[in-house]
Amino acid sequence: MKSNKFSTSSGLICIAIIILLFATQGFTKGVTNCESCHAKISPGIIKDFHKSKMSKAGLNCATCHGRAHKSASDANKALLPTISTCKRCHRKQVKQYMSGKHALGLLPISAFPDFAHKHPKAFIAGQKGCNGCHNLGITDKHVRNNEFRKYYKYGMDCQNCHTRHAFSVKEAKEPETCASCHTGFDHAQWEFWSHSRHGIAYLTDRKSHRGPTCQDCHMPDGNHRVMTGWGFLALRLPEKDKEWLGYRVTILKGLGVLDKDGKPTPRLELVKKANMARLDEASFNAERTKMLKSCEKCHSANFAENNLKNADMMIKAADKIFAEAIELVAGLYRDGIIPKKTNMATWPYPDLLTFYEVNTPIEQKLYEMFMDYRMKTFQAAFHINPDYTTWYGYARMKETLVEMKHLAEQMRKKR
Repeated sequence: MKSNKFSTSSGLICIAIIILLFATQGFTKGVTNCESCHAKISPGIIKDFHKSKMSKAGLNCATCHGRAHKSASDANKALLPTISTCKRCHRKQVKQYMSGKHALGLLPISAFPDFAHKHPKAFIAGQKGCNGCHNLGITDKHVRNNEFRKYYKYGMDCQNCHTRHAFSVKEAKEPETCASCHTGFDHAQWEFWSHSRHGIAYLTDRKSHRGPTCQDCHMPDGNHRVMTGWGFLALRLPEKDKEWLGYRVTILKGLGVLDKDGKPTPRLELVKKANMARLDEASFNAERTKMLKSCEKCHSANFAENNLKNADMMIKAADKIFAEAIELVAGLYRDGIIPKKTNMATWPYPDLLTFYEVNTPIEQKLYEMFMDYRMKTFQAAFHINPDYTTWYGYARMKETLVEMKHLAEQMRKKR
């Protein structure tokens, strides 16, 4: 009896503490003052929130936005939620997410020379360009930095997949969630997948979940850590294939990761920090093993391994063409046919990270080969879409190299 009394008393005390904690953190049910106002000026977010599990659990606006904002005149006092806000309840998911590549989305933007200064304000601050997706990685440090907020006023991590204010798990599990970022020019994964046998099997029979979705392969068992063996740039070190290593060294010089003599530059540190490439064999093998396990849920181990190796070989085929194209333009730089740009970190190689900020048609073609055709060659191969690999990727690389050789010959004759 004494033990039961103690248990009952302890339970009541715990419940009282939880209720008190929820009340002080804004975890209270019912219509709040925030809602009575926002129901008039932004009713959609109120409707979304009341569809959410958060609302049903008793959370309210103050839980994420604080209590300082009380009227239209002090709207700037409403806190901007960050990953730390979500971590209070979703510690496991945040830990997984922060160990993956999505949480590093801001870092690649900082690698581009003069990126923020060469684009319209709407492109950067208005997030109508790259920053519209690369606002991932927002932390409390960023939010407190006024200069930073000028560019990422509404940036937040979790809502990129769990659209605020509903924060729906069901929505985040659907492949269309990934489509808003993973589409188009340089990373058309949505197009590859949705036109592949995997995508068709799923989209024609969602109820039985035939065919894997993006989440099945890249977030197995709901793991929020998203990472691949090859990474966005499809680069790894070391490389046992000496021929392929030669192509890769040329590409790394064009990226400014290696200097003209093949020695590491300060940009290598950024590549490491952003985890954009696997720089040791163990890291690559760990990610490859995880992907193979996902494949083996439907396919034999031998079938899965051969398919991934064949996709690897498409990277090598693309790199052979790409390296030749880089050396072609580098030769024009060395010979003074294309003038050196101010503070060009990769001289005498073209700086691939300037993207479309170039001065000649041949440099523009190299940029398209890098960001469009090479990407489609290897990405479509891994997403089981041979048509994109062929006609939108590999064939365009070969065609562009012929055009570049013709342009280089004309430029040398005009010298």
